[in-house]
Amino acid sequence: MILVTGAAGFIGSVIVKELNDRGESDLLICDHFESGDKWKNLRGLKYSRFIQVEDLFQDSIWKKKGALKAIYHMGACSDTTELNMDFLYQNNTEFSNQLLTLAAHLDIPIVYASSAATYGAGEQGYFDDHAGIPKLKPLNKYGYSKQLTDEWILKQTKKPKVWFGVKFFNVFGPHEYHKGKMSSVVYQSFNQINEVGEVKLFKSHRPDYKHGEQLRDFVYVKDVVRAMIELIEAGKKKPTLSGIYNLGTGEARSFHDLVKATFKAMEKKPKIIFIDMPIELRNQYQYFTQAEMNKLKRALPKFKFMKLEDAVSDYVGQHLMQEAYLVAAK
Repeated sequence: MILVTGAAGFIGSVIVKELNDRGESDLLICDHFESGDKWKNLRGLKYSRFIQVEDLFQDSIWKKKGALKAIYHMGACSDTTELNMDFLYQNNTEFSNQLLTLAAHLDIPIVYASSAATYGAGEQGYFDDHAGIPKLKPLNKYGYSKQLTDEWILKQTKKPKVWFGVKFFNVFGPHEYHKGKMSSVVYQSFNQINEVGEVKLFKSHRPDYKHGEQLRDFVYVKDVVRAMIELIEAGKKKPTLSGIYNLGTGEARSFHDLVKATFKAMEKKPKIIFIDMPIELRNQYQYFTQAEMNKLKRALPKFKFMKLEDAVSDYVGQHLMQEAYLVAAK
């Protein structure tokens, strides 16, 4: 059996789909459905059992060594504007640390979600070497909650034999529909184009960046999920690969590029309007992110990420304009 936490969410549900396609259906999935449409992310996917978050650590699965052959821990509060640090610490830091402790005790390969938000303004660069991680200064409480687990696991004398923390950069793709204001610019742009025929982007409030030329490392969710599964498999063969890794493409692209690709995928002429960024966001806004990917390239030398335009075309053309939700291959 394989455990996937956050399984009804964005990345977690795509993991379930990819595992299904690889012949894995004996899955224990953990999440909260709540009152929205997250449940639709699991419709058409295969799993053995669903468990509520608060019941996970009391489940009988932990009583038998070997019952779980892998853990994909995506469950967390992913709202980067969340202000309750106690809530973030309990849901993101403590929950992750407890799962990592169990994985170490029971020898279960595990991958957990960290975040590029740990890099803050990028003053230390975007390098995933372990020596530099304690020096990072996140700009928001969400990033700090992820940073705390990264620092914690590196300090532990007893770690899982196979473990990976993955720093997600700007992930977009199917099954993010429930995320509201935290959904990707591609998804928000698609909706704006359908509704009013134009896209609003934040102006730059720095003289060294033109409007719309703020840069991000945008990465497709299908690539992110493949990378995590392949890391686990590589780690089983070579446990010394274990560690914290960036998960971006290694190529920063502008919001302007991203939106133009969305218009093109919809076969519409670009129309972009620039608006002032809310004052409360300006001090925690990242103008440039680009993952340093040499470490992942050494671990997975044959792995290839989709080009931005191809990924946007696949997302818009195959999902947003056709079947929004993924279904397990038969």
